[in-house]
This record gives sequence, structure tokens and C-alpha cells, in this order.
Amino acid sequence: MHNYKCILQSLYARRSLPHMAAAFTSLAPRALYEEVAERLRQQIFNHELEPGSWIDELRLAAAWGISRTPLREALKVLATEGLITMKVRRGAYVTEPSTADVEQVYHLLAVLESDAAGEVARRADPSALMQLQGLHDQLERQVRQRDAFFATNEAFHLQLLEHAGNRWRTQIVADLRKVMKLNRHHSLFKKGRLAQSLSEHRQIMSALRAGDAAAASTAMREHFENSLRTQALWATP
Repeated sequence: MHNYKCILQSLYARRSLPHMAAAFTSLAPRALYEEVAERLRQQIFNHELEPGSWIDELRLAAAWGISRTPLREALKVLATEGLITMKVRRGAYVTEPSTADVEQVYHLLAVLESDAAGEVARRADPSALMQLQGLHDQLERQVRQRDAFFATNEAFHLQLLEHAGNRWRTQIVADLRKVMKLNRHHSLFKKGRLAQSLSEHRQIMSALRAGDAAAASTAMREHFENSLRTQALWATP
């Protein structure tokens, strides 16, 4: 009888535990590796970890006061995003995109985002156009501020995708844009490219405001083709 009573007391105690406590316990490891992944992601984007460089797991784990388990989980996440390349018996390296990689990424972005631009033009939603116009106006003011222009340019493209309404396309483009940030020769870094990019954005906005889906798609496709062309010229010795 005593044992039976103890079992009942134990079961009651377990059932009386706050559900949120269990939830927080299960989420803690996930939150940690996601935090580590984001920290690594930003170091890669800021080129604190250069493309092609080896990830010293022991050093990072010691520096950040964590075990290697969340670090390895974070590296797996970044590997699925294309930011990290895992090499057998050699460890993890920051991905260094080849010329072919960059061309393929630009091609896919041109296809996906030109389709999105056409969709937004067809819908001609006033609130969506107002938001995009606001971002475009920021680009007009930031044409001499490379970093600010870069951030607003990305915000414009991602906002356009959101308004186009295809979450799968948005997710794919977001991952492709992460890989594009690895590129040492990003076209917006080239002298004169910001002004050229702004001119192309004006054509895109003009087509969007006019509700001209074909013109919006064409302008967006040419925008990416010009970016790739500028990059190819820069990379040529």
C-alpha cells in the first residue's frame, strides 16, 4: 500500500508541473543553437569569417563559452543555407562561391523576382505600392551611402516578394540572397553601380505603378542581368 501511495504521489507531482516549464526546457537547446547560427551568419555576412576560411570549432566554443554541440548544430543549419561547406575529416569551411555558382544564383533570382514583380504589378494593390515607393524613395536619398543603399535595396526586393504572395518563392529567394552575400565581387560594390541600380529601380517602380506586368517583369530581369554583367566585367583581369 505504501508503494502504491508513493506512485500516486509521484504521478500527481508530475502532472502538476507547469506545462510552460517543460516547454521552456525543451526550447532552451534550440534557442541556443539558433543564436549561435545567427552569430556565425552575421560574422560571415560581415566577412569577419572570410569565404574559404576554416571554422575553428574549439576556439569559437571556448570564446563563446559554449559546448561544441550547439555549435555543430548551428553549422548544420548554415550548411543547409549554403553558407557553410562541410568537408570530410577536415571540418567546416565558409563557402566560397565559384563563378558558376554566382551565375546560377543570379539566374534563379532573375527568374523568381521578375515573376514576383509581374504579379505585384497585376495586383496593383495601393498599400503595397505605397510601401514599395517608400523604400524606393529611401534608395533615392541613399545613392551615395553604399551600406545604407545595400540594406534598403534588399528590403525593397524582399518586400516585393512578400506582396507577390508566394511564401515558397520568398523562402527560396531569401536563401539565394544569403549565398549572394558571400560573393567577394558583389555588383553593388562597384564604382558607379549604385547610380545604375537606382536607375533600374526607377524603371521597375514606374512599371509597378502603371500596373504593367510585362514591363515590370522585364525591368526586374534586366536589373539582375545588368548586375551580373557588371560583376563579370569587374572580375575580368
